[in-house]
Amino acid sequence: MTQKDITFVADFLTEHFNEAPELYNRKGKYFNVERVGQYLKDEDDDLVSPPNTEGNQWFNFLKNSTHLKESPLLFPYYPEKSLHFVKRQMEGVIDQCLQKPADVIGKSVHQAVCMSLYKTSQSEDSTPRLFKLPFLWNDKTSNIHYVLFTILEESISKIYILRRHTDTVRSISNGILAVEFGNFLNNTINESSDSRCYSCLDAHFYDDETVTVVLKESVEQEGKERVLAQLPLS
Repeated sequence: MTQKDITFVADFLTEHFNEAPELYNRKGKYFNVERVGQYLKDEDDDLVSPPNTEGNQWFNFLKNSTHLKESPLLFPYYPEKSLHFVKRQMEGVIDQCLQKPADVIGKSVHQAVCMSLYKTSQSEDSTPRLFKLPFLWNDKTSNIHYVLFTILEESISKIYILRRHTDTVRSISNGILAVEFGNFLNNTINESSDSRCYSCLDAHFYDDETVTVVLKESVEQEGKERVLAQLPLS
């Protein structure tokens, strides 16, 4: 170590670890610990060197305000506590605020309809992932909620459209239907159905009346064709 390093360490010790007789009767070390580190300790004990709030404009403002002084909207200040303590207090208040809406919303949700889409084996380990790319869309004009998805085991060339009225009392005809792409992009009627078969890579609603799909050729060959198609819901 150089003399400069020793001087730096000596200055640090002199500044932060002076003996503090007024702390002798307190639990823990009898030194003025580094002021930053004390805030980061995950303890409920009071700070060894609490901050000096004298002259703080915010505290003076609160002290002189009759309405804000006891306001329940202001989070209480704990000048003697670490940030970990304050964090736990704040988390508790936030959890309490969110509990009531969670209870109210939870009690208002109920099952409107149940549809069996597919059956799987009893063993979870052997169950393949069958449900793919669910996309939600809410048509506010018609008050209809849509879900787009595919079922891999059923058919890779089909996309399913589930629709429900946002008013659960009302029902919709053709609540669920499947759109099969297959060989619909063939140029001529003579083309074999196996030569140009397409499956759906992704699907999203473009607007209330149009669905955008990304298709790919299902035939195993180089340079598989990709198609971006806009399909009208009608």
